[in-house]
Amino acid sequence: MVGHGGAVGIELTAACEVLELANVWLAEQGRPPAYEVQVMTLDGGPLPLFGGLELSATGSLRRYRGPVDTLIVVGGPVAPAASENPSLARAVGRASAGARRVVSLCTGAFVLAAAGLLDGRRVTTHWRFGEDLAARYPAVEVDTDPIYVRDGPVWTSAGITAGIDLLLALVEEDEGSEVAREIARLLVIFLRRTGSQAQFSAQLCNQLADRHPIRELQQYIAEHPEADLSLPALARRVNMSPRHFARLFRSETGVSPGRYVEQARIETARRRLEESEQSVEAIAAACGFGSAGNFRRVFAKAMGVSPFEYRRGFGPARPSARRDGLDLAV
Repeated sequence: MVGHGGAVGIELTAACEVLELANVWLAEQGRPPAYEVQVMTLDGGPLPLFGGLELSATGSLRRYRGPVDTLIVVGGPVAPAASENPSLARAVGRASAGARRVVSLCTGAFVLAAAGLLDGRRVTTHWRFGEDLAARYPAVEVDTDPIYVRDGPVWTSAGITAGIDLLLALVEEDEGSEVAREIARLLVIFLRRTGSQAQFSAQLCNQLADRHPIRELQQYIAEHPEADLSLPALARRVNMSPRHFARLFRSETGVSPGRYVEQARIETARRRLEESEQSVEAIAAACGFGSAGNFRRVFAKAMGVSPFEYRRGFGPARPSARRDGLDLAV
């Protein structure tokens, strides 16, 4: 694992702890450890973290010549500046040559890009830095919607805690879904998200309107997804013509009324799939999709999986699926 001055501690320590928890759980099953984690800086010196803490590195990336299975580069607000260090880029490029996988957490993508490891690949990073990454490295396809992306042997994650989801996916690939699921329980993570999930909810992704009537309408949409939310119906609620309302809504929120309604309905349906045992037909009706067929089509297009597949991965845990002694806080 590669750190740099100003790296975000939660990314670095969470990555270490996810992998070490995998070792702990494997040991409890009488299986050998799967991971040996080393945290390296370019020259092996101390690692000052964002927020003022400082960690001791276990080695120097510049001098390291051992085998590397998975190279992980963590991020932080200063990662774009750190990526401009040619010595760091060269060291990361050399270490990645024999690696099975290359991973960036958050803005660690800038370092991988500087090393030439992201050219021609689809990647993600923290939403706030996506435009900068794309501008600096035009050969990289930057998509800031997913929480993590896998493109061949290269894995990249969105900001901060999305790195945990990526690390759990790595563990699942290496050791199976049961191990990844138990680590998520040990970490008291209610849900383990797939990479296709978006970084934002509809309310976070789109700005809250400044004008009071539009802001109230946003709240109404969130609370009444089953209602008639067509353009004429919404315009009537705020006493505007449909044309004027559509123009004002877009200027206030950044998206069209139809797009906003669709996002809000998908988000509500997603929560119901996660938290309830309602049928797909009932959820389709309650969230304003009309038919189950229309719900399946819209949901799959937005989320990359069908409602059934989504519930299978993130729905309520059945009592028979729980294992005694593993729902622990650490």
